[in-house]
Amino acid sequence: MTRKSSPNLTLGILMIVAVSYVLQQTLVVPALSAIQTDLNTTGTWAAWVFTGFLLTSAISTPIFGKLGDIYGKKRMMVVAVIAFTVGTLGAALSNSIEMLISFRALQGIGGAVFPLAFGIVRDELPPERVGVGLGLLSATFGVGGGVGLVLSGVILDHSSWQWLFWIGAIPMALSILPLLLLVPESPVRTKAVIDWWGAILLGSGLAAFLVALSEGERWGWTSAATLGVLALSVVLIVAWVLVELTVREPLIDIGLMRDRSVFWTNIVGLVTGFAMFGTFLLVPTLVQMPTPELPPAVAGLVDYGFGSSVTEAGILLLPASAMMLFVGPLAGVLERHFGARTLLTVGLAVLGLGGFALVFLHTTIAGIVVAMTLIGIGVGISYSMLAKLIIDAVDQSVTGVAMGMNTVMRTIGGVIGGQVGAAVLASMSIDATPVPSEDGFTMMFALSGTAALLAVAGALRIPRRRRPRTVVVHAEPHIVPAEAGS
Repeated sequence: MTRKSSPNLTLGILMIVAVSYVLQQTLVVPALSAIQTDLNTTGTWAAWVFTGFLLTSAISTPIFGKLGDIYGKKRMMVVAVIAFTVGTLGAALSNSIEMLISFRALQGIGGAVFPLAFGIVRDELPPERVGVGLGLLSATFGVGGGVGLVLSGVILDHSSWQWLFWIGAIPMALSILPLLLLVPESPVRTKAVIDWWGAILLGSGLAAFLVALSEGERWGWTSAATLGVLALSVVLIVAWVLVELTVREPLIDIGLMRDRSVFWTNIVGLVTGFAMFGTFLLVPTLVQMPTPELPPAVAGLVDYGFGSSVTEAGILLLPASAMMLFVGPLAGVLERHFGARTLLTVGLAVLGLGGFALVFLHTTIAGIVVAMTLIGIGVGISYSMLAKLIIDAVDQSVTGVAMGMNTVMRTIGGVIGGQVGAAVLASMSIDATPVPSEDGFTMMFALSGTAALLAVAGALRIPRRRRPRTVVVHAEPHIVPAEAGS
């Protein structure tokens, strides 16, 4: 609409949309056991209620990022928000696991709001405030995640899991009109086509990999079925890379990855997502052990945890969420003085320390609070600086594609972190029961901490000084003015 819209108002609306999406990432996690019982399904299928959401998000993000560069970022954000809202309402009405997974997959399209929002911030905010805006948007990953777990506990204590979706649909539905009327449309347009084959191959390859991770314990990690699905995943991913290298306009421009800044920032994003979800998703389970649902004979074998309620478990994540909200924009301010690479390195080091703190301090509530505070600081700094490094490295005409690529890498890292965590807990159980042992938790916390510290080496590979902006190698971008009144 008008180009005179307030930058503060624009940023506020974008943050509401972003938080609404992230809430639905974690709001469902504490309800998976209730969903499994209510819909008479297995734990594996119930897990896909979470994983399917992230998988669709990973695939739709680069598609919508490119569509935003073609048709306008605000316009495509409205489409993503509508799809998310429809998916949320459908999930609330679901009466079978197949129906619920399908609508959760539709919800995942909402993940596209992040690269689109990052692009709008770059286009609409004054240059000196872009870093702060990116920090605030990046902080919503952790804030929404922590609040989602707390809110989920309150809802589940008083009502059914369907209300997680009824309530989740409200803020997204209410944001559609403000988006249309108050957020300005970007004047930048790039003519392009969508690489649908790339999307199919990437989605299929990731899905096969996740199936192998989720079914490996049941099938056997060295069974023909597990190894066959893993091999299929590798073949599909290799085929996807070959397609991306040969098509004129790929889904994810491998040419951009030739830029050292873009390549290492995306690698670090993948590992950061792994480290974050490898801890965030396991802490609520740990502190709730032993759970009331366990038979007395099995519960007697559990010598760790605090028997916390879902609500109490979520509250323990609030320190991390609060720190993300605080340090995200603060990092945007500090970046002007210290540089994005330096702050990213610091953030990753703190994230790694948080993971190892959980290894040694998870036996007390105070220790968990300290560890989660460190993790919140690390994620808040790292996510905001990843966005800043990408935006500094690419041309404005491909911001949506580049941010979509980085968001995909972070999402894939989160999916892998969650699935690896589930696999580790399943493989390290107590006396052949489905109950995870304490060693399973400490193993995953150590893996997450190690991953974050290894990512420091990747961050140091990112050029210290701002590099010349990358030009699309597959086609000359054609910039056309935005439609009048858009």
